[in-house]
Amino acid sequence: MNPNGPFPGDSAFRRDQLKGTQWEPTYAGALSFMRRKYSRDLKGVDIAVTGIPFDQAVSHRSGTRMGPEGIRKASAENAWGPFWPWNFDPFDTLAVVDYGDCFFDWGRKENFPQRLEDHATEIISSGAEMISLGGDHYVTYPLLKAHAKKHGPLSLVHFDAHRDVEPDDGGRIDHGTMFGYAVKEGLIDPKKSVQIGIRTVFAGERTYGFKIVYADEVHESTPAQLAEIIRKVVGTNKAYLTFDIDCLDPSVAPGTGTPIPGGLSYHQAASIIRKLTDVNFVAMDVVEVSPPYDHADITSLAASSLIMEYLCLKAWQKGARAVPFAE
Repeated sequence: MNPNGPFPGDSAFRRDQLKGTQWEPTYAGALSFMRRKYSRDLKGVDIAVTGIPFDQAVSHRSGTRMGPEGIRKASAENAWGPFWPWNFDPFDTLAVVDYGDCFFDWGRKENFPQRLEDHATEIISSGAEMISLGGDHYVTYPLLKAHAKKHGPLSLVHFDAHRDVEPDDGGRIDHGTMFGYAVKEGLIDPKKSVQIGIRTVFAGERTYGFKIVYADEVHESTPAQLAEIIRKVVGTNKAYLTFDIDCLDPSVAPGTGTPIPGGLSYHQAASIIRKLTDVNFVAMDVVEVSPPYDHADITSLAASSLIMEYLCLKAWQKGARAVPFAE
């Protein structure tokens, strides 16, 4: 990367290599996630980033259909080189594309779950891994269906203010009930799953065997202690990382539909994720980003940065290490 030399601009369309970073002004150019190439060609791709502009399962404030757009826009802030504190560019190691969005007929909400499952299966069957930009948290349920078809029951590493296992009468498209479905259908193994940052309760909820780390325990613990809890629960099982942005405190992430005070700081959440380098993650999503309720894009920026933490973790697992500073 040479910001003082010639550069093509609009690298979301004009780049000819999947790896590496091409500098361009943060305020200009076509906005893909981290300026990665827009492509539906998954040959040689390690990770495909895809948007899910869905908010028809929300229980409070709508707006998460704008989440993928907001996250992509905010990601341009960091799309220029090594990412702190990893001090390397994960795109030197990982071939990452922006696969665009999952399209569906908003007038046929009942068809959305299958449409998203099919969309995810298209990506997974190529051998690429997925990072999904929500969208409300219901989207994780069809995504888990697609991933469980390939990997079997997964460990869920779930950052959230809510457990999303509220009881219902079955079949609801609801962002507060779907992980109960996922347990009953064998998509996740609750005994090897953990929920972090929880600070709500609902009548009739079941534990299902999840390890629950409430927000007060998070605040009383170090990131290393919390990462150790996650590692012990997950073990060697394949894991799916889902991050509801309302896990973060509303002072950090106001742009969400159901904000709950008392949440994590960005530093806490990122520091925990950084220490999970020995967990076998197969996919990640970040959900519930609602730009209409954001301020100065800080929620979208937090979301895009959390995804970068995950990409750095995946690159580290493939051998990337910090670039030494020149003397």
